[in-house]
Amino acid sequence: MPVLSNIMNFINIWKPLIEIVILWSVFYHIMFFFEGTRAIQVLRGIIVLSVAFFLFQMLGFQILNWLLTKVFAISVIAILIIFHPEIRQGLARIGQRNIFGTVLREEELDYMLKEICKAAESLVMDKIGALITMEKNDPLTAYIESGVMIDGRVSSDLIQSIFTPYNPLHDGGLIIQNGRIMAAGCIFPLTQNQYLSRIFGTRHRAAIGLSEETDAIVIIVSEERHDISLVYRGKLYKELTRESLLLEIKEIMKIKREDEQTKS
Repeated sequence: MPVLSNIMNFINIWKPLIEIVILWSVFYHIMFFFEGTRAIQVLRGIIVLSVAFFLFQMLGFQILNWLLTKVFAISVIAILIIFHPEIRQGLARIGQRNIFGTVLREEELDYMLKEICKAAESLVMDKIGALITMEKNDPLTAYIESGVMIDGRVSSDLIQSIFTPYNPLHDGGLIIQNGRIMAAGCIFPLTQNQYLSRIFGTRHRAAIGLSEETDAIVIIVSEERHDISLVYRGKLYKELTRESLLLEIKEIMKIKREDEQTKS
């Protein structure tokens, strides 16, 4: 069995490297999964403490090693209690296909964008304000957690019903993630730009504020001026029609695809 013996020898030689690659992949996806949530800071702290723990062991610092051992024991219980919602949500999503990202097909993306633009036009005609956000590369999980979970298929009727006056969710922002309406009534950070015109209200300031911190695509329907605006990377596109809004979003989404092709 010389062939089998050679294979086993090859595996034994490269076994440490294979283990490192597997661990790196697991840690990367865990960090990516929790990015944008409260748990990411804790996860980073655990990594730092783990590195310090092994370093103290190697250097023979017995007192510090004993102290970190006790801290770890207490931290496990504290993390399970404090972050049980995030842990439960994470375990529930492990079996889902979109844990490592979802790529929409062309027809799905086109349908979704048309439904969004159709909703924006209808809201303008009905003189109803709205704040619709589409996640791009930067995760919006932290902002999703500030609202009410929906996890529904994107449709014009659903978007219009969410922003109907006297609906409890109509005042906040709506977030679309992985091709689905994930949450509504979400709270966005207001821009601190002092040079922004006073004619812009809270919705526009929240949209610009979010675009300054993320690469999200934000659509604003103004109930005062009865127009549609789009914000991306702090740039405001005003007085858009249904057709021009669709073209602007498609142009931005095209930039996303080019970025992904460059990375690959």
